[in-house]
This record gives sequence, structure tokens and C-alpha cells, in this order.
Amino acid sequence: MTRDHARTRTSDRVYDELVSAIRELRITPGTSLSETDLAKRLQVSRTPVREALARLADAGLVHVVPQVGTTVGRIRLHDVEEARFVRESLEVSAFEAACADPDLDVAVLRDLLERQEHSYRTEDYDAFFQWDEALHSEIFALSGYPGAWQAVQRMKLQLDRLRRLSLPDPTAMRELIDEHRLIVDALENTDVQAGRVLISRHARRALERGPVLRAQYPDYFTE
Repeated sequence: MTRDHARTRTSDRVYDELVSAIRELRITPGTSLSETDLAKRLQVSRTPVREALARLADAGLVHVVPQVGTTVGRIRLHDVEEARFVRESLEVSAFEAACADPDLDVAVLRDLLERQEHSYRTEDYDAFFQWDEALHSEIFALSGYPGAWQAVQRMKLQLDRLRRLSLPDPTAMRELIDEHRLIVDALENTDVQAGRVLISRHARRALERGPVLRAQYPDYFTE
């Protein structure tokens, strides 16, 4: 492995770890980031950290002010709405494509629903989010266009932060599972019309809670 290739791989790892931490709110909006501290924590040199932060800045997840420092970007509801639009449009199309498959099998989706039920009962929010993501990813896989989910993933980082904020609410979690079950039922029955309605409603749920979450966590949001 060449030195440049090794550095690129390290930069990718640092970037992925920071994206996950920001997305899952382990690093909260507005937090100051230090290249030196991050390098020590991740046990890498400052160069891949600097490269990763530059990529995060391009993605709008951090803001770099020369001579001042780097901070994690706050959530903009406009960005969340744009992510919702992309996710809803692509997932409705994925649902329709999956319904057209004569060999459609929703067994994996049923298993993921049970995993969500367990994480709900045990109040394991990280696991709940993981199985939530896996369920939607499986719908795209069943459509035959799994790469489209990767495009959605890149787009919806701001939306995911809003979703994570709502997770400690047991009522919201229960409603999400119930909606997931209805979506899987509609898919199994190849009910395209019901699927369109359910997915659209589901995709807009987090955004509808945006004003309430903004009032609860005012320091996490910006205009």
C-alpha cells in the first residue's frame, strides 16, 4: 500500500466515524472540534483529521472559520425538508418497483419488525435506529435498486439528526413501528396505492415534529 493510499483510507475512516457521531448526536450541534483532540481520540495524525473535516464542511455538517475554529453545524429545517423530499420520492418509487417483483419475499422485513419491537421494549434507542435504517434499506434492496438507498443516506444526514432527537419519546417510537408494519403489510399485498400514502406520511413524520423539537433544543437549530 502506498503512503498516499494509506492516508486516504485513514481519512475515510475518520470521516465515517465523525459522520456517525454527528448523525447519532454523540457530537451535538454547535460543539467545537479540535484537530489535535480528535487526532488523539482517534489515534491518528492530524492530517487525515484535517482532510475529514474539510469533507464534513463540504457536506455542511461542520463550519470552519479561519483563525477561529471548527464547530458542528446546527440543524436547518429547510435542509431537513429537502432531505425529506428526496427520501420520500425515491422510497415511493422503490416500493412500487418492489411490488412489481413476482418473487417478492418480505421475510427479512418481518424479522426487522420484531427486532424493532425488542429494542422498543428494552428502550435500546441505538438498536431501534439501526433496525429502522435496515428496514428502509431492505425495501430498496427488494426494489432492485440498493444503490438508491446510498444516495438517500448521503442526503438525509440532517433529517437523521432530527429523527434521533425524537427517539426517547416512547409514543413516537410506537407510532413508527406501527407505520412500519403497515408499510410491510402493503408491500406483501402489493398494494401500491396504500404504500404511496403510508410512505409519504411516514417520511414527513420527523419534519412535523421539527417545531416542537426546536423549542426543546433551541441551541441545536439555526435559521
